[in-house]
Amino acid sequence: MTRRTRLEQAGAHRGGRSTAGGGETQRAVATEMGIARSTLRDWCGEVPRGDPPTGLTAFARTPEGIAWLHRMVLAAHFSITLRAAGGTRLVSEFLELSGLSAFVGVSDGAQHALNVDLETAVVAVAAEQRTALAEGMPVRQVTVCEDETFHPGICLVAIEPESNLIVLEQYAADRTAATWTAALQDACTGLAVEVIQSTADEAKALRRHAETDLRAQHSPDLFHGQHEVSKATSLALARDVRRAEAGVAAAQKHWEAERAAQQAFEARVPRPLGRPPAFETRIGAALSALVAVEAERDRARERQSEARALIRELGVLYHPYDPVDGQTQPVERVAARFTDVWTRLKGLAEAAELPERARERLAKAERLTVQWLATLAFFFATVTARVEALALSPELEAAVLESSSSPASTSKRVAARSTAAETRHRVQAASTALLDVLRRADHPLQRLAPEDSARVEQVAGACADLFQRSSSCVEGRNGQLSLHHHGRHRLSDRRLAALTAVHNFHIRRPDGTTAAERFFGRTHPALFEELLLRVPLPPRPRRRRPRPPKLPYLMPVAA
Repeated sequence: MTRRTRLEQAGAHRGGRSTAGGGETQRAVATEMGIARSTLRDWCGEVPRGDPPTGLTAFARTPEGIAWLHRMVLAAHFSITLRAAGGTRLVSEFLELSGLSAFVGVSDGAQHALNVDLETAVVAVAAEQRTALAEGMPVRQVTVCEDETFHPGICLVAIEPESNLIVLEQYAADRTAATWTAALQDACTGLAVEVIQSTADEAKALRRHAETDLRAQHSPDLFHGQHEVSKATSLALARDVRRAEAGVAAAQKHWEAERAAQQAFEARVPRPLGRPPAFETRIGAALSALVAVEAERDRARERQSEARALIRELGVLYHPYDPVDGQTQPVERVAARFTDVWTRLKGLAEAAELPERARERLAKAERLTVQWLATLAFFFATVTARVEALALSPELEAAVLESSSSPASTSKRVAARSTAAETRHRVQAASTALLDVLRRADHPLQRLAPEDSARVEQVAGACADLFQRSSSCVEGRNGQLSLHHHGRHRLSDRRLAALTAVHNFHIRRPDGTTAAERFFGRTHPALFEELLLRVPLPPRPRRRRPRPPKLPYLMPVAA
């Protein structure tokens, strides 16, 4: 026997009422619909639980009402459990408070089963859309940002930073290089992609996975180097500043006390006999001590400001183009400026008498310079190869590489990522100036055919996307996973896959695109609308029988 869905039942209920209104018997209507008379009578006589409004009850019995109810319940499950890291108990509470429990079962079993169906459908729809988008996809060279998170098992996460598509997100028994390589290759099955760069921390397994197994460029995260310098200097220098400020406050108090003592002595009438105290000498000594500690405080503040400026300088240096004017920064010049920064940091450590542990942290951060310079060299070599593949004239190649095109695209992306308003406006001005040069009528790029110009612009944008010095997208994703894990001992593989699918195929940026659309360059059907076609309708609430009155046991004895 085929069980009718609630939507089919609503259609039969509407047809039965309209036919019965024409004078036919209920038995004849049921026979015409192919259902038992008792079934039709049960459908027509169903009374919702609670006391919902009459109009809402009538609407909930129509096909439109069932579809609306289906969307409401599914939206509650989708938003609360997959977007807000809540559980099915919160969904049940929402249904109770909204009054929808009159039409939907809110028991733990019913809502848990519906949530399982939802997660299963999310994973299936995402897999189908991924397969459809990958068909005919041109071969792409991509960068991945990789890191592990623990809740409590090891979870490997890899994201393509420009589109923010999660390429890999799964649990693993360990985090060795072989495990990373096997997991990433399995995740890329069916995708026409070649991983040419990995941005991650300095874990040995991640370096071997990128450099040996994938034969890709390993790009150290800039933040880790800056963080090591900050840990080496910030606490000690801040402590020196506090100590110097406390010394200034004490010297100021001592100087004021000496001056107050002199004023009190001179105000005494009559003045005491004998030689007066050497107030001038004592006040002068107190003032000299105050000036000395103020000078030491100023030096401590200067060292603290210099350390902060040098940490920011590392971010300015580790970039292929100067963010101020957009001009190319050759690797040799960047290396010389890096050397100057580390020399100044070492001198600052000696002046501040930083402990040995802080000096070891500075040395650890300095060792990243070799990898940073190698990443810049890799960037310039890859960009040159891509531009040479366009077969442009020497004049146009120079324009794309050095003068304006590639630097302008890169500066535009740097401005979009800058959080400080001053830096963002400065970089935007440099990017605008470079783009104005491109738009001049006498520029060589303006003489190209439209299709050739579009191809050059596409290559310039791809080259700008190539330089990745931060794995912050993975760190942010790990934070999201920790929120979902907070109320559970471990995320199931099905739930983790569902969360990955929601990230890739549902969450949209302000421009209205999902991560999958940005990665594949094609649109796909809305994930939630596909779920409405697959997830079953919510179950009906069970009929609660009145409980018999509870007989008093102690009252007869007491009487």
